[in-house]
Amino acid sequence: MNQSFSPSDLGGHAAAGDLFTPVDPAAFNAVSPPIFQTSLFTYDSYEAMEDVFAGRTRNFIYSRGDNPTVREFELLVARLEGAEDGRAFSSGTAAITATILSLVEAGDRVVAVRHLYNDVYRLLVKLLGRLGVTVDFVDPSDHDEVRKALPGARLLYLENPSSFVFELQDIVALSAMAKEAGVTTVIDNSWATPLFQKPIQHGVDIVIHAASKYLGGHSDTVAGVVVGSNEAIARINSTSYPYVGAKLSPFEAWLLLRGMRTLRVRLKEHERSGLLLADRLKQHAAIARVRHPAFQDHPGRATLSGYAGLFAFDLTPDIDVARFVNALREIRLGVSWGGPETLVVPAKVALQIPDRITTFIRFGVSEQTIRFAVGLEEPGLLWNDLQQALHAAKR
Repeated sequence: MNQSFSPSDLGGHAAAGDLFTPVDPAAFNAVSPPIFQTSLFTYDSYEAMEDVFAGRTRNFIYSRGDNPTVREFELLVARLEGAEDGRAFSSGTAAITATILSLVEAGDRVVAVRHLYNDVYRLLVKLLGRLGVTVDFVDPSDHDEVRKALPGARLLYLENPSSFVFELQDIVALSAMAKEAGVTTVIDNSWATPLFQKPIQHGVDIVIHAASKYLGGHSDTVAGVVVGSNEAIARINSTSYPYVGAKLSPFEAWLLLRGMRTLRVRLKEHERSGLLLADRLKQHAAIARVRHPAFQDHPGRATLSGYAGLFAFDLTPDIDVARFVNALREIRLGVSWGGPETLVVPAKVALQIPDRITTFIRFGVSEQTIRFAVGLEEPGLLWNDLQQALHAAKR
């Protein structure tokens, strides 16, 4: 798989047949795309405006709908994923919500993998439940269970690997089952990015990214994007996107374009440091298990061409979780991932959600599990910090 893209991929002609023509990125010999920080766009005549509103021509109207800078980002992600079109949102969860709402209605049923991102689980259980949509959660490694659940469902929701515990899924087999049953497949590809996994090539219909993570890469942007066929994006545009109001701002789109220009270099560094630290943790007496896709003999590895720097490990029972986290000096305690800083999230904290509606309780996550997001610091510094914290936390 080609894991690189050139600066020309940031141009306005990234997808063939695009109806918009953003400014030529080569204008003025600028090396960065411009920011169109405007809320609206005007017209030279009544006739020109009428043509747009009547659907005879396409042009920019209002930045809650389309904006040239945002459009650059949408087309870039679509190009990298091998999709026809894309739509950006103000968060990954907004992208997921709008996509699911475009596909289901009252009385429909969703099939979703267990251990998916916790806010998506809560969306499916709490919000969609109120709207009359039911959800079946399945073990993705049990293909008989998945095959039995698919008939009559509207969509199959996947993550490869899954959140927090990093279970792999054979997305080739699962998407084939879904197609046979007439079910649309949706996958969150935030962990792998388009550089380490291209789900559309393996039969998946719609791909979603929390662009706040590796695509942005600097912990300064919250955003989401969904890509797929022209038909899939048109359905989102007509049924959910205009009404949820979760638009991406031009400046944040520009930050994402900036981040993606270094995506290949950053990902390889995250991968290198992550594998090194995962291997050392695997050999440490205080670690009961390392949950890293590279260590799993599973068909789901076949669609991955590389490994992100996000994984998890389980502390042995004689290590106190709070003392371990509090003893860390270089590694920070914080949610999210994909930026230059190294972060940890203890499952023990996530288990404290007051309403108890969480994948950690529903599907069982040990309170000794620590999610580890390896940043861009020197790995030797991080290893020394882990070692001293593990020593300090022994009961």
